[in-house]
Amino acid sequence: MADEPSHEFTEGVYGWITHTDIASTDPAATARWCETVLGWTIRPPFEGPKGSYQLFTYADTGGGGIRAVEPLEAPGSTPFVHVRDAQAAFDGALAAGAEAIQPPTRVMEGVTTALVRAPGGVVIGLSGP
Repeated sequence: MADEPSHEFTEGVYGWITHTDIASTDPAATARWCETVLGWTIRPPFEGPKGSYQLFTYADTGGGGIRAVEPLEAPGSTPFVHVRDAQAAFDGALAAGAEAIQPPTRVMEGVTTALVRAPGGVVIGLSGP
């Protein structure tokens, strides 16, 4: 469908945090606040694999999405690192001692994400083709 979000990855920013996933108890209020206070550009929400998701940008190479918290999840944010290949990065993270949280999953055209818990307990997202 033409209205579905899609993404083409930017060369030269691999290893950068280029997406931040924000989980909120009131995503619409969070989006309005970020737009007003931080000057972020907020896009209309769309239905993603886990419900409504609202993309935002704050730079040519940085942005993220705002969504509702999941059951038993506290409000917060997760950084996603831009990788060349989500599956290869996920496999490499596990081999280096990370714990799998979410295996590579296609979330929209051109974007596959995965979540790992790095040594020390920090959750890191991986995002790539």
